[in-house]
Amino acid sequence: MATRDETGPWDAALAQLREWDPAWAEACVKMTTNPWGTGVLPRKIAELIGIALNAACTNLDPGGTRRHIRAALEAGATRDEILFVLKCASVLSIHSCSLGAPILLEEALAAGVKPARRSNGIATPACDKMRVIGQWSRAWDPFFELDPVWTEEFMATGIGIYARGVMPPKEVELLSIAFDASYTHMYAPGTRRHIKAALRLGATMEEIMEVLKLCAVQGVQACNLGVPILAEELERVERKIRY
Repeated sequence: MATRDETGPWDAALAQLREWDPAWAEACVKMTTNPWGTGVLPRKIAELIGIALNAACTNLDPGGTRRHIRAALEAGATRDEILFVLKCASVLSIHSCSLGAPILLEEALAAGVKPARRSNGIATPACDKMRVIGQWSRAWDPFFELDPVWTEEFMATGIGIYARGVMPPKEVELLSIAFDASYTHMYAPGTRRHIKAALRLGATMEEIMEVLKLCAVQGVQACNLGVPILAEELERVERKIRY
């Protein structure tokens, strides 16, 4: 069985950190590997969430993405499940429109600016289906109003993800909580919407809290990134002094 260290958020930087500051390193390892040791979430789900957090368009951490893909495969995840997570990580970018479109409408109204006329009565089957399967967000209404054609194109991309049933709905909501609550995103409306949906689908408070913990422990990517760089630069300084 893999140890908590092997399934946590750490890479090779941990060995150097243990050498420089063993007490803090061990305290941090205990905290950051906790979600892998409690058993609240199956290891496969924890690793899929790890992929989500690292591959998200708001993060794009190649080292973490590879580490958690490898661990997810070892835990029994399929190609389609991992690909599903990567697709979800891509369309997270819709929150740029969720944030900006309402502001655009408000400020345009205040400035007396009106949008160009849009075609009335255009077919939007993908948007309609997103509503039917319960994946439509009211936060999308403003940019649907501004550009229904592009919104339909985006939702056609989204429907190809959510309508396939690759993962159970509850697990999809847990992944969505991770995307939105991640420290690289912190999108409150989406976090609330997906927590509500997860609870409705039978998720426990403990499972949702475990997802939030998985988000928080990703903070050690600062050490995964910075400790090797610090070691290299210290070595460079030492070489300069020596010669």
